[in-house]
Amino acid sequence: MKTTALIMAGGRGERFWPKSRKNLPKQFLSLTNDGKTMIQLTVERILPLVEMDDIYISTNENYRDLVKTQLPNLPEQNIICEPVGRNTAPCIGLGAIHVLSKYDDALMIVLPSDHLIKQKTLFLNTLRNACQVAQENSNLVTIGITPDYPETGYGYIRFDEEISIGQAYRAAEFVEKPDLETAKTYFESGQYLWNSGMFVWKISSILNKMETLMPETYLGLRKIQEAFGTAQEESVLQTEFAKMRSISIDYGILEHADDIYTVPGSFGWDDVGSWLALERINPTNEFGNVLSGTLITVDTKNCILQGGTKLIATVGVQDLIVVDTPDAILICQKENAEDIKKVLENLRICDQTDYI
Repeated sequence: MKTTALIMAGGRGERFWPKSRKNLPKQFLSLTNDGKTMIQLTVERILPLVEMDDIYISTNENYRDLVKTQLPNLPEQNIICEPVGRNTAPCIGLGAIHVLSKYDDALMIVLPSDHLIKQKTLFLNTLRNACQVAQENSNLVTIGITPDYPETGYGYIRFDEEISIGQAYRAAEFVEKPDLETAKTYFESGQYLWNSGMFVWKISSILNKMETLMPETYLGLRKIQEAFGTAQEESVLQTEFAKMRSISIDYGILEHADDIYTVPGSFGWDDVGSWLALERINPTNEFGNVLSGTLITVDTKNCILQGGTKLIATVGVQDLIVVDTPDAILICQKENAEDIKKVLENLRICDQTDYI
């Protein structure tokens, strides 16, 4: 069976402000030393499994040119532009009908565009295992990450070791981001995985589940598919997609289906959720600093300093995030990295949207 991929690239990456902006969000930035952007790394990573002609990028019209520039070998018709944001369930459904217009059925690997993977061979082997399970019956397969510590920022999947197919276990429960004590319990039990937001299934499997569990969304998708190649294609897409309920694939499908399996993965996964991720994905110097740009540091420890051509000098500071761009500077305690979104909220309130 043909293997395809849908890469979701419509996010705004607000916790990476001020480098991530509405016109250049996180997935189109380079955050690693190799100079490649996150979406370029995502595509490069799966090319051993999926041909470029079978990779689809789901994004919005504002980012179409960015995708074309950063992925010049991607067929232009494989750029799927959502007219409005409707979360992952409608996004995946729209990608599925595009694949269905090319193949009678196919496997579809669904990946976010803004994750980093350190151990590519292990990652590909995990995906191959997931593809084998997804081809059997109508199984929907998630990639779960074996936890390294009790993390409160991720959702979790509880799995049942008694029910398995190959190296995949039945997903018994999806749970929301826990508090620290609950996360410790999950970690110590050995029965929970981090929910990575990566999935594998047949097109027929996911669309059948949508028809049963999300019938209104499914009918809208079918109307959009019927309009492919007609003069009404764009108008039908605009109308029908806007009607769809904004809901994640987890809430819409996975939490209600009974043939969900998870493949545990340990391949150096990082969802790069905030500036703090730079400490995990880039080397630090002898003082624990992650440095980029033109810098002078004196008695500076455990800081993330991201500059450009302008000199940044720090003296006697620690545990700071400092990011310099041509029109904005961020100075933030590392423990408050999750609150960077509040800056954007205030910019909207103050009608300073040029900085967003």
